[in-house]
Amino acid sequence: MSSHSQATPLGSPKPLGVGILGAGPVTQAIHLPSLARLRNILEVRHIMDVDAAVAESVAARVGANHSTSMDALLGDPDVDIVAICSPHQFHADQVIAACRAGKKAVLCEKPFAMSGEEAARISAVSAETGVPIIVGAMHTFDPGWLAAEANWGDLPENVHTIRSSIVLPPNARFEDFATEIITRPAGSTPDYSDIEVIKSALRGGIMGLAIHDLPLVRRFTPDFEDLEVLQARHVRPFGYVISLRCGKHGAGDRIIELRAAMNATWKPEWAFEAISDDAALRVDFTPSYVQAGSAVATITRNATSTTYGPFEHNGYEGEWRELAQLALGTKQPPSAETLINDLTFAIAIADATVDVAAAEHANSHAGARS
Repeated sequence: MSSHSQATPLGSPKPLGVGILGAGPVTQAIHLPSLARLRNILEVRHIMDVDAAVAESVAARVGANHSTSMDALLGDPDVDIVAICSPHQFHADQVIAACRAGKKAVLCEKPFAMSGEEAARISAVSAETGVPIIVGAMHTFDPGWLAAEANWGDLPENVHTIRSSIVLPPNARFEDFATEIITRPAGSTPDYSDIEVIKSALRGGIMGLAIHDLPLVRRFTPDFEDLEVLQARHVRPFGYVISLRCGKHGAGDRIIELRAAMNATWKPEWAFEAISDDAALRVDFTPSYVQAGSAVATITRNATSTTYGPFEHNGYEGEWRELAQLALGTKQPPSAETLINDLTFAIAIADATVDVAAAEHANSHAGARS
């Protein structure tokens, strides 16, 4: 954080207090820098982590309280908004606890639940308590994406190909660029001959990386029940190539291509494309962990291209701006149905991809034995 502080504008309320559950790399390298730029409306008041030394050290960066207990953070009267940045298996229970604690809004890192049943339980509690929830799929809050959405016309009705292409160095490179990370787990070499390792890598890739773009994909495939995986391949050391066909009643098929590779030498790229016979959208996002302005969207129609962006802030900052509006009651929250459908879509793709990969593995081994 810079040494000067932004004063709260005269006559406006004091900044909303933020409490963060989990002080790992996402908190340290993404949320704290974003919140530092929004000090006039949001202020970090409490950092919780199960590792007391990490909680204390990260809290000291922003002058916040610290604890090792969720109850301590949820019981802190200075906390208005809760950000859940813990391991994903804890998300559902922590979202529900934050809603029941009477907070004004909740941000949950993706995935916000591990099953459709958990998602339904969360939406019921959100409806009962009136506490709005958003999921940290930062691309949906990026001004470049929002500009595309406002200007793409009938592209969603006519699209035939949707593509998400991600090439990134390992996260650690960007994490270290953004901030000095305290505690990072040691890596190990996976056994790629074990189908369970491949299945876990593919599921992790979809639920951890592709999931950023799946809400964008779903804008072009609202009817996603008829989903078929055509190809599923794991890319070493971390990545995937997945091709899907998604039917839409009366409007033909959409082909969805999901590609990702993490490689220490390639130039970073994060692109989303949607293509119809007479129009195309391309959105170039900044890589994860990079605090460098918004995506740039280009819409091409009848050989004429229009570019939107870059804008001043990115999707990480955009989600916090939205949280502040939700907490103040100046904006309507996303519907629970949207959040549930986004999660169901991701889980359906992960399940189908793992099934296809397992079948291909079994067939190749059967062929080798014969």
